[in-house]
Amino acid sequence: MSGNAADISAEYSSLLGRKTAAGAMLLAVVVILALIALSLGSYPLSISEILAALAGRADEATAHVIGNIRLPRVTAAILAGAALGVSGAVMQNVIRNPLASPFTLGVSQGAAFGAAFAIVLIGAGATKGVVTTVQTGLVALSAFAGALVTVLVIILLSSLRRLTPASLILAGVALSAFFGAATMFLQYFSTDSQLAATVFWTFGDLGRAAWKDILLMAAVLAPGLAFFIRHSWDYNALEWGDEAARGLGVSVGNLRLMSLVMAAFMAAVTVACLGIIGFVGLVAPHVMRFFVGDDHRFLIPCSALCGSSLLLVADIASRVILAPVIVPVGIVTTFAGAPILLYLLMKGRKVL
Repeated sequence: MSGNAADISAEYSSLLGRKTAAGAMLLAVVVILALIALSLGSYPLSISEILAALAGRADEATAHVIGNIRLPRVTAAILAGAALGVSGAVMQNVIRNPLASPFTLGVSQGAAFGAAFAIVLIGAGATKGVVTTVQTGLVALSAFAGALVTVLVIILLSSLRRLTPASLILAGVALSAFFGAATMFLQYFSTDSQLAATVFWTFGDLGRAAWKDILLMAAVLAPGLAFFIRHSWDYNALEWGDEAARGLGVSVGNLRLMSLVMAAFMAAVTVACLGIIGFVGLVAPHVMRFFVGDDHRFLIPCSALCGSSLLLVADIASRVILAPVIVPVGIVTTFAGAPILLYLLMKGRKVL
């Protein structure tokens, strides 16, 4: 008996070691992709020049390109990808549907409507040659309000009508269509500058990120990620069903509500700062389940790193595909994510 216990313990330790190694390798991938992204552009830079600029030892031109143009873009990709990846992993768990994500549930579209409302009716944005958001905090709050409305509707439908996980995705599609139409309604009655601001903003563009936007995304991501990691065992319990989780002492209702609100807030701030970036939150958790399984102690941080990696890859592709033209990264992620969504839908027995 003791020998079997020792074997089980050794096997479990080996499993944890493999999952930890997968996370470490993914972190290395993020660093490598970030260096590649920093090197690309009309002003090519070597890795040594990038490292010198990061250390404050580069010439003025290199320091300007890295510090004011490329580093904010790469940092925004890392933070936004992490926020969307984590939000998707948590939503898929608490809603118990592998198709759940801020994009497929309509949370991103609700946030987009809230931000468009702030830009058009409150005057939180303006266009001067390029899109300039003059009150990022106000746009973020309005985007969060739109995202929160979506989450509350989903929670009400889930609790009052006892909708199945598949039906919740259909509800998300309906909410996406509704908020999309509401956004177009605002655009129809907006001025030319407001219309240009809202349309360009919805593309999802990393190039618009300023350091104040990056600080805002980091300020939201840090406590959100800490909250999700702290409750990783609770999310593991939810994998066995609500009754089993309650039997293990999990406050299922409070956990589901707080998780959805936190995930919505993270997605809303990302949308407010960068625009709509689709499918990262859907794809990242599924990719990581191949490597770390459903253990949320590893799935949550690895989904964050995977989301960062996916958005960095999309950013690199957006600058290479039609160089020197830079394609908005939201377009790239949607082109790449749509086939994956279709693939998941075709796996009907596992998804629905």
